[in-house]
Amino acid sequence: MQIMARTSAVPAFLACLVLLALVLFNAGLVHAAEGGDVDFLSDDFYEEEPETISVYDPLEPMNRAIFTFNDRAYFWVLKPVAKGYAYVLPWEIRGCVNNFFNNLQEPVRFVNCLLQARFSDAGRVLARFLINSTGGVFGLADPATRDLDIPPVEASLGETLGRWGVGDGFYLVMPLFGSTTLRDFSGTVVDALAMTPYYSWSDDFVVNAGIYAEKEVNKISLHLGEYEDLKELSFDPYVSLRNAYFQYRRRMRDEDVFFEGE
Repeated sequence: MQIMARTSAVPAFLACLVLLALVLFNAGLVHAAEGGDVDFLSDDFYEEEPETISVYDPLEPMNRAIFTFNDRAYFWVLKPVAKGYAYVLPWEIRGCVNNFFNNLQEPVRFVNCLLQARFSDAGRVLARFLINSTGGVFGLADPATRDLDIPPVEASLGETLGRWGVGDGFYLVMPLFGSTTLRDFSGTVVDALAMTPYYSWSDDFVVNAGIYAEKEVNKISLHLGEYEDLKELSFDPYVSLRNAYFQYRRRMRDEDVFFEGE
């Protein structure tokens, strides 16, 4: 009975979050995000005919096997679930949910901006967090971008390590997580641990896993079709996805959103 009660907290929390977004959206108080969720499969980062990119990939056989697993998991499980989710919830509400989770990550971005000596960006991140947490109704909306022209800032520990001179390491494909490098994945783990005190909704692992799963399904539902487009244009989807990931990182670096420690 106690386990059932804890587990029921997952749909209860999600229902409250979605209901709040629905009420506020219908009242005209919030809107879907204009930014803040960078996706390296989008047209902004992926070139249909990319130049040759040199990638250190000594674990390619293992990475390809995990890539195949992720591909099957996407088409057999994640995509059908995300499509059903998108059918039930309109895009605007899913955008609000995405805003909410993105806003929770701003404190980690703020710390990483400070560690990278990007003090102007740190100020922007702090301003976004305060504005969106209040005027954006707990982060469901993004008035910082829409009304005040304060766009999202990307900053992670992987970037911080790069600025400190730590190299990429080798390319990795993680189960369900996807493309990364040894440095970036290590940074992601530490970032996630840093968020644990205020990102955990319960002491129960099942509850937290359920909420995380909803967050990811919501994110996938906002990007349906992008992975399919990349595969359709690719002779070798594994290489194309790997190149798209490094194109994204290079683009971020060249636009001075990233760092020089490549």
